[in-house]
Amino acid sequence: MRNPEPEPDSHSNLSSSYDFVPEAGPSCVTLDKAGHSNGINKENGYSTPVSNGTVSNGSSTMGNGLAKHSSSITRVSLPGTTLYDDPYLDREEFVRLVIQSLRDVGYIESAATLEAESGYSLEAPEVSEFRQHILRGAWADAEPLLIELGVTDADALLDARFLIGKQKYLELLEARKTTAALQVLRNDLAPYSTALEQDELHALSSLMMCSDPQDLRRRASWDGASGNSRRQLLDDLQHYIPSSTMIPQRRFSTLLTQSREYQRQRCFYHNSPVNPSSSSLFSDHTCDKESFPRITTTILEVHSDEVWNVAWSHDGTHLASASKDKTAIIWRIGLEAEPSSRDCIAEFILRDHPYPLGCLAWSLDDSILSTSADHLILLWNTKTGALMKTLENHAETVSALVWLPDGSGFMSGSLDRKIILWGEPRESWNDIAIRVTDAAVTPDMRRLVAVGMGYNPPPTLGTLARANVRDASPPTVSNGNGNAVGPRPQENRMIIYDLKTGQVELSVHMEGELTSVKISEDSRYALINHAPDEIHLWDLEEFRLARKFTGQRQGHHVIRSCFGGIDGNFVISGSEDRNVYVWHRDTGTLLEVLEGHGLGSVNSVAWNPRNKRMFASCSDDNTIRVWEAPVYAGELLRGFSISASEPEMIGKGKGKVKQPWAYNYGGL
Repeated sequence: MRNPEPEPDSHSNLSSSYDFVPEAGPSCVTLDKAGHSNGINKENGYSTPVSNGTVSNGSSTMGNGLAKHSSSITRVSLPGTTLYDDPYLDREEFVRLVIQSLRDVGYIESAATLEAESGYSLEAPEVSEFRQHILRGAWADAEPLLIELGVTDADALLDARFLIGKQKYLELLEARKTTAALQVLRNDLAPYSTALEQDELHALSSLMMCSDPQDLRRRASWDGASGNSRRQLLDDLQHYIPSSTMIPQRRFSTLLTQSREYQRQRCFYHNSPVNPSSSSLFSDHTCDKESFPRITTTILEVHSDEVWNVAWSHDGTHLASASKDKTAIIWRIGLEAEPSSRDCIAEFILRDHPYPLGCLAWSLDDSILSTSADHLILLWNTKTGALMKTLENHAETVSALVWLPDGSGFMSGSLDRKIILWGEPRESWNDIAIRVTDAAVTPDMRRLVAVGMGYNPPPTLGTLARANVRDASPPTVSNGNGNAVGPRPQENRMIIYDLKTGQVELSVHMEGELTSVKISEDSRYALINHAPDEIHLWDLEEFRLARKFTGQRQGHHVIRSCFGGIDGNFVISGSEDRNVYVWHRDTGTLLEVLEGHGLGSVNSVAWNPRNKRMFASCSDDNTIRVWEAPVYAGELLRGFSISASEPEMIGKGKGKVKQPWAYNYGGL
């Protein structure tokens, strides 16, 4: 916004247009040791400048808090309208953002000087008036300014007035002025509410029954008139006012955040936390590939048969493994930074399983490990290795075990078309549409995602009841003479349930078997292993397939993938070609194909939840591998083994150290 040419007056050599100055960003009015004010105060969590006054040292100030200078500030006239030679960067927009940023951090005089020198004003007086009216709760003065600020669309104007009326209504209720609040509800909110806002209008009317202001704030998810609610209202109203008229607050900071996020997304090996010491405006963000976990540092050799699943404890210090040999092992993985000095102990070998194991899950406090063996669920005390309880509520193979994120219990899913929520009270979802092959609960407790095979009753009962999922054969179709002529087609599905109500939100038919589900930490994405040879990333908010990851091999076995890294920005999976595959989540770029396991499938992978530079994999070669970044030159690759005759609880010690040349490490 161009200022008029400055004209000197008898009081100041600055332009008289600077009698108005919008607010700055920081909090309260402060004085330095000399008594100078930074020109900033704070109201309802919002920062505003002091205007038309004097600072405590007696210096005369203008309306913008800028002390009058003895010499004029000459306006600089530059050719063109763009910044540098870039045709896409408008100089006026850039300068106005700089002015806003200077005020945000408290450099009021510098901002005013830049306004005078450039001839650009941050915003028009009516914008500042509108902002002050909102922050001070002068609703009757704020509403008429909406049209002046460019809100001319009829629907947008209704929405903006509804937001203002809602804030006014809540503040009156908070002040216990029920009669006035009722008038606002009838006169200000009801006339402006659209069909889509009728439900919200009913919810607002129910708030009149709140017992006290604290109950009101809790039920309305609102922090009150003295909190940041008015500032939030300004942010919401910003959507209806042209940004060139009222610049969004802290816009420069938003642009810098977006730039940092873009650079992070383009950094394929990003796996380090963003902090002031690792982030600078003077250089682009990059992560060293050498910090990515792609070297085997430990090999765990105790199982006597294929290892089908692994899971880390929540504190990252223990790893549980499940095997075809009918045992689960709880491993203690030392916290030492250097792998060559780290203890890796098989603390407990859990032998009391009558069938091969399929699933593992740790309780939230890591005190209980749940395992599944065919149709059984076993609960183990992780401190003693003792079996606590055996549950037999499923009729067929248990294919999913997940502890609920709120700590209220755990969930199990089975080929018997049943999902059970084990808690108080226990809840069973019977006769669901699929024979569950895996399931997961979102961390925000909103959804349950299940995958599996469509239900086709087999010719004889129990065909699959005693088979591991990976070995399950589809039911057959008869030719009418009792002879099987081929497999019956399976309808594989992903189903998204509302966890609270059990209602189906989305059901998607998929070609090919679905063997694994993992949910991202932000509850946004579901990662699904899909045979043949694909992994699908589903957006749970938009209910769409966001991305496919290809390269790995999966056609016959259960392969389990997971998210990994500091922001869950990696997708990692085993494969039937004995390799581990790693992709960049946001682009689908294949980053690594990690060799090392022996013959057979790599069945499951698990990323350490505490050490973001460590993950584990397990394989048909009877081993578990721990992978880390190649930080240490000449690092030892270690493994150890014990015989079945040794005690189930192993004492302290690192076990047998093996040199790198003792194994075929695929060239690592």
